[in-house]
Amino acid sequence: MPDDQVHTLFVESLRDVAPEDWDNLVGPENPFLRHAFLSALEESGCVGPKTAWSPEHALLFRGDQLWAAVPAYAKADSFGEYIFDHAWADAFHRVGLAYYPKSLVAVPFTPANGRRFLSAQSDDPEAVRRLAEALQRRAIKQAQSSVHVLFLTLEEAQILESAGFRTRVSTQYHWFNHDYKSFDAYLEELRSQKRKQIRRERRAISESGLEILELTGNDIEPGHMQAMWRFYQDTGSRKWGRPYLNRAWFENIRQAFAENTLLFLARRPGKEYVAGTLNFLGKDRLFGRYWGATEHVPFLHFELCYYRPIEYAIRSGRLLFEAGAQGEHKFLRGFETVPCYSSHWFAHPEGQRAIGDFLAAEAEQVRAGIVHMNSFSPLKTLRSSGVQK
Repeated sequence: MPDDQVHTLFVESLRDVAPEDWDNLVGPENPFLRHAFLSALEESGCVGPKTAWSPEHALLFRGDQLWAAVPAYAKADSFGEYIFDHAWADAFHRVGLAYYPKSLVAVPFTPANGRRFLSAQSDDPEAVRRLAEALQRRAIKQAQSSVHVLFLTLEEAQILESAGFRTRVSTQYHWFNHDYKSFDAYLEELRSQKRKQIRRERRAISESGLEILELTGNDIEPGHMQAMWRFYQDTGSRKWGRPYLNRAWFENIRQAFAENTLLFLARRPGKEYVAGTLNFLGKDRLFGRYWGATEHVPFLHFELCYYRPIEYAIRSGRLLFEAGAQGEHKFLRGFETVPCYSSHWFAHPEGQRAIGDFLAAEAEQVRAGIVHMNSFSPLKTLRSSGVQK
């Protein structure tokens, strides 16, 4: 199509985009890109005015038809991103350059991997390049130091390299369903010492007197989400000091996103809930997001965050379980070390050169570390091969 019939529009809220038009661009694997999820963040005030996240979503049109889009934000800090660039901000500051604001393509507070450049055709290099160039032009116009795209696919990162972006390689721990028929079948893939440990941990929970509920869809009631909010607050106050999400977000998710939501809640019979995890469902993927507890019960974290979701993934035929950022406890329980990707472009030529050189050297170390880490995996087949996904 001639360039004069293709144009980009930036909008400050998803209220300016019809849900069906946006969702027609979103594939079934990653629920976090859906209009309802991103809108819940805006409507609850977790992003937008009075926050460090100012929506500037990019829409690419062919004539009057929405062709592609990205969820984008002008950022005033680097919190809630999970790809850490504080050292880059410090380096800019030391030489008298402003690092903030910057432009960020991401799902706020969500280190889940998948496409970030949305189009009805899942692999559309032209749409990726046009949107990337639009983000670069806007960054220069708005005096933004840089453009960052987090947790995108390797294919997208490779396309962005042709537009001047540099790829960063990081790691996460993912659980893969190798056609397991049961949780016990999965355990048979582990070394005997680890297999016995997990069975001992699960037995302790079964003997603890706790009742564990699995809830999704219309079975999730307001009280369930209120309990999860309480657990999230407790974890946030102990680990981070200030949780990113508010109570309104939890209720918005319950109302608008319940079909993609999975809760595991633990309680003592006749008493309040004492712990829980909030997870989200894609077509073939399960995503673990938040955990919290108001009572310490040995091994309950592992049961709710790892073992119950793995059982659910096996039972529902899901191929992959992403349990969030960090956490070597995952690796010790059969999660595989895998690469994840982000892409970075800097308007300042020296910043682009210096950080590009750093990322190239870092990537070699990270890839070697993945192979080395997997060579120590409790998974017998992975341990013998050390291969990376």
